Amino acid sequence: MTKKMNVADLPEFDMAEHLDSDLAIAEYLSIVLEENDPAELTHALGTIARARGMTEVARASGLTREALYKALRPTSQPRFDTIMKVLQAMGLQFSVQAVKQS
Repeated sequence: MTKKMNVADLPEFDMAEHLDSDLAIAEYLSIVLEENDPAELTHALGTIARARGMTEVARASGLTREALYKALRPTSQPRFDTIMKVLQAMGLQFSVQAVKQS
């Protein structure tokens, strides 16, 4: 007889645990950017920062750790210069491409 699995028995999924390479991070961020949702972008940057180490990202970006957490919480609306500092600190950059208009 097999035991029926309950959702509460499953381990909590943490995307940060799977962002273990520059390629994985770039692919994750590209997928999030396709959604065109600023809140998801902020959340994704926070997830990537956790994967890279919040203390290290804060130091490299010139932000305090507390300011970094505040800027990247899901309900925040960080300034573009903050996003750029965080991206640079994580060794990432945005690129732009034209999209087909229908």
